[in-house]
Order: sequence, then C-alpha cells, then structure tokens
Amino acid sequence: MDLHFGDGKPTDEEREAVDTLLGPPESSWEGAARDGTDTADLRWARGGRAARDRRDQLLPALHALNDRVGWISEGALDYVCRRLTVPPAEAYGVATFYAMFSVRPRPATVLHLCTDLACTAAGASELCAAVEERGVTVDRSPCLGLCERAPAALVIRAGKPARSTQGDTPARPAQGDIPARPAFEDEAVQAEGGAGGAAPGDGNGKRRRGRNTLHATAVCAPATPDTTIQAATTPESAPAEPAPEAAVPQSGDPTLTLLHRIGTTDPTSLDDYRAHGGYTALRRAFALGPAAVIREVTDAGLVGRGGAAFPTGRKWQATAAQPDHPHYLVCNADESEPGTFKDRVLMEGDPYALVEAMTIAGYATGAHRGYLYLRGEYPRALARLTHAVEQARTRGLLGDDVLGQGYAFDIEIRRGAGAYICGEETALFNSIEGHRGEPRSKPPFPVEKGLFGKPTVENNVETLVNVLPILTRGAEAYAAIGTPTSTGPKLFCVSGSVARPGVYELPFGATLGELLTLAGVRDNLRAVLLGGAAGGFVRPDELDLPLTFEGTREAGTTLGSGVVMAFDDTVPLPRLLLRIAEFFRDESCGQCVPCRVGTVRQEEALRRIADRTGGAAADDIALLREVGRAMRDASICGLGQTAWNAVESAIDRLGAYE
Repeated sequence: MDLHFGDGKPTDEEREAVDTLLGPPESSWEGAARDGTDTADLRWARGGRAARDRRDQLLPALHALNDRVGWISEGALDYVCRRLTVPPAEAYGVATFYAMFSVRPRPATVLHLCTDLACTAAGASELCAAVEERGVTVDRSPCLGLCERAPAALVIRAGKPARSTQGDTPARPAQGDIPARPAFEDEAVQAEGGAGGAAPGDGNGKRRRGRNTLHATAVCAPATPDTTIQAATTPESAPAEPAPEAAVPQSGDPTLTLLHRIGTTDPTSLDDYRAHGGYTALRRAFALGPAAVIREVTDAGLVGRGGAAFPTGRKWQATAAQPDHPHYLVCNADESEPGTFKDRVLMEGDPYALVEAMTIAGYATGAHRGYLYLRGEYPRALARLTHAVEQARTRGLLGDDVLGQGYAFDIEIRRGAGAYICGEETALFNSIEGHRGEPRSKPPFPVEKGLFGKPTVENNVETLVNVLPILTRGAEAYAAIGTPTSTGPKLFCVSGSVARPGVYELPFGATLGELLTLAGVRDNLRAVLLGGAAGGFVRPDELDLPLTFEGTREAGTTLGSGVVMAFDDTVPLPRLLLRIAEFFRDESCGQCVPCRVGTVRQEEALRRIADRTGGAAADDIALLREVGRAMRDASICGLGQTAWNAVESAIDRLGAYE
C-alpha cells in the first residue's frame, strides 16, 4: 500500500456502505463523480483542520465496509481515505492492525472458533478439527468472552442492513435436536454510524449519519460440530438465545449488589429499570454536586476493577481539576483478557446501569461526552446498549438537559475490532482517534492529555457500575463491605473444570475455596489460574487464599480483573502454557522491542519444551527466565510486562516442567 491513491475503485455496495455512515461526498476531492459541471472543484479543495477532525471516523468506516461486504478492498479503502483525507498507507496500517478485518477477499460468513484457555480445556482443538473435516473453514480465535459456555464459536455474516426498531431481534423457538442448554444467541444489531448508538453530534459540529448492521451468531451450547455448522450455514434455524441470567448462577439472590437486576429486570425496558431503583443514584448525584460525588467515591475506597486497582476517586479528582477543556469520559468495555466475561454479562443483562453510571462519572469530572469502547465480538451487548442509549436520549436522561438539571451529556458507542492491546487505555484512545491501537508513553497521563489530547477519565464497566450503590447506600455503608483496603463487592469470572461456570459476586475477603465451592469445582483439581493469561497459577493446597488485592499480592500472585479458571488433571499443562505464549505473541502490537521479540522467543522455547518427550531442558528454562525479566522490566505497557507471569508461576509454583 502506497502513500498515494491507487487505481482501485469502490463497488456501488462499498460506496453505499461508506456514504451511509459519512453522508454523500461534497466534492470530487472526496470521491464524488467528476462530471465537469462543478467548476468549483477545479478552483479549490477542502481540507486542513476540518478534514483532520474527521480522522476518528476511520474505524467506524472500516466497520461499515466489513459489516456490509465482509472484507476491505483496495478500492474501498482508497474511497474511505479520500472521504477522510487520510493517507492510504496509514489507513492500511489501521485496517491490518485488527483481527476482525481482512484486506483480502473472504466469504461473507466467517466462523470464529475460540481456542483460548477455557475452550482449549473443553475440547476446542477437537471441535476445530471435526468442523474442518466437514469442509467448513474455521478462523481460530482468541477468547470470545463466552467462557462459561466453552467451547464457544462466533459466526459473523456480512450483508445489507436490515430494518429494525428494536435493540434485539425476537427470540425464535428452538428447533431440532438441541443440547440441554440453549445453543445459540443471534443478533441483528443496528449500529448508528457503524459504531452502535452514536450521538447526533460529536461535540465538534459533525453529525453522524446512517446505519449499518452487524449480523452475528454466537454458538455457545457448548458448541458441537453439528450446531456450529448449522449456525454458519443455516442461521435461520438457530434455537433461541440463552437469557443473560444463564451466566449468573446466583441470579435471583436478593443479597446481590451489582447483579441484583440480572434475571429480575427486563434489560430492554427503561421503565422496568427505574422501577427497580434505576436513576436513583443520578438524582442523588445532582443533589450532592460534582465535588461531593467525587468525595463519596473516594471515601468509599473504590478502586479500578480492571486489574490495576488505581483509586477511582483520585482519578476523577485529577481529571475534574484540569483547566483544559473539554473533558472526556471513556468506558473501557473491550474486555479481552482470556477468561473474562463479567462486563459482557453486565452490559447484556443491565445496560441502563452502565448508561446511568457513565452519566454520573461525566457529571463529576466535568465531561459532556462519553465514549463507550465496546469489544467487537459482543453483538448482543451492542444491541442492548444501542437500545438503552437511544431510550435514555429519548426520555431526557441523555442530551442537552439531563433530568432538567442543565447538564449536557451524551454517549457514543465505538466498536473495537479484535485487538487485546486496546484494553490499555492509551491504545484505546489511539483506536478511537483512528490510529493503530498502540500504547502511548507516559507521562503525560490521560487525566492531563488523553483522548484527542484533552483531560480524560477512563474506567471499565464494573468500576463504573460500582458507583451506583456508593451513591444510593452511602460511602460508609459501601466501605463496610469487604475488607478495609479492598472495599465493596467483586465480580469473579469462573470457568474451566467446574460444574457451574459463570459470573459470581462475592465481597472482597472471601476465599478462593469458597468461590470454587459455589461453582462446584471437581475433585481432581490440579491448578487455578487467577487473573487470566496475564495472571498467575496457584496450587490446590492454596484455596484458603483471600480474594483481595492485598491478599493475592502477599501470596505472590494477582487478582487481575477477576478471572478464576480451574483446571483438573485431564488438562495438559504444557500445552496450556504454550497457548498463553501464543496469545501474547499474536496480540503484541510490536511497538517496543522487548515485547515484540520477547513474546516470540517465549513461545519458541515453550514449543520446544512441549514437543520434547524427555521434559524441559535447563537452557530453555534459563532462557524463559531471562526473556521474562527483560519483558517485565523494559516493555512499554502491561502486555509485555505481564506476558511472563503465568509461565513463571507454573514453573515456580506448580513445577510444570519437572
């Protein structure tokens, strides 16, 4: 791909997909046909700052093409570049950065089969082989966020937008021979501006136009060769989707705090949400004022639930105090850590809670626009959130005058496209802005210069939803839950060798053994992985470990985002470690040498060990330790810094290669 435009031309379908998002081109400089009648185009061209301000529409435009056609041709990419005044080489770099996009022709229907940790332990390799034997092409995928239903598959179908006024398609009656648990969820998702629920304007006078549709079927039975092929070839015969509460074994428990509405409240109904306490927290926030809201969050001891555990009140206060404006709020809903699916369950089962929590966070930090960066593999969450944002806007809960309080706030949903690194906050900002999702050097920190170079507060879904009980119950009551240094409830994603996988809510301080007992852990337990691929293993004799940030730190492991993955003695540990190394090798953005080279060397050493019948050689173990230290000490972001954690813990705690 050159810096200059090529000779390729978009098809009518590709042009329509882009124009649906951006509106028709205003001149031949933007790709309109040159008919010789518009002499103004020969005298002047639009560009400069106005054109550069449209760069953030690059990712939605690529989604529009991918959703409509299934891949991004050179002619279509050139057309997008003309519309947005982006050099073709830069746009090509963005399009090839994301796993969900292709710049080579491929079928309109793509079958993604998860081969990550929980699914590997549940037989994903055998499933892939069985499906391929029947002549169906498989795209082996990292974690799809459906770990409670492993092995999982996702079918994405490109096609023309379908007319719909609902956030979800109606559930269809089950047909045929179906496993005991529902096998499919099917969404035809209408996404405003190709990004899902985009606001009428973006704060800079630009108006979003048009709609594009994402058609996706998640096969989650657990998936079998028959149900997977059925979803890929005859989606109209798919059985009804599982309800959100199927992922919450505690559903209906009145003592729950964060999950209490899932299974008891209609997630598509704003009235039902308000009848179950919705928008009580926002009204109290307006009564308190921004400074008092931040003080409540600080006094409650809330820390980030994404893994870093940074105090939320301090982050909000630092952003609110910045004199530079505008301020932005970003919700990081791009949970891609293998084994993590709690945010998906919250967004699917209680979407209005996230909309309300984002509004409170924006009010407290002086932001008038919030961006919700949603993982691209979550079609059902996209549908629910799109519907919730539209309903909130219609009812005066978003917009120019929220609840008649004179405060303006709106939310724009942006879809990710399959990049684990975009879970890092500055990489996420680059992705929204239309660049490759590569982390930035710090300082400056996001609270000073974040999204679009302005002060930005970034929190994940679980962190934001915790703000609601803080305001409705009070900081003191919230802080009484858990331990003095790890306050409040915590969501844990339990999967693997357990009878009842799903999202569990427990107060900080509960032990690992108590959690696994709830989930029905099997007797022949061999190891438990805490924190996902970036976490660490613990032994079966360490189940009295308290699930707190300080408790896991003292034990030499990490709580991370709340992943708890159990493995029995039927799971080959060396192959599991190799899959972790493959994951980090594939997901490294390649920006810094320690991570780019180190993840490859780590994977090579583990492959040699896995293929060797006589066990690990001492020089391979020594090499792993040396490479691991280099990645931890010198990588620019958390991906490289934690890529060695699980392997190190398996060697030191489990004696994986003895």
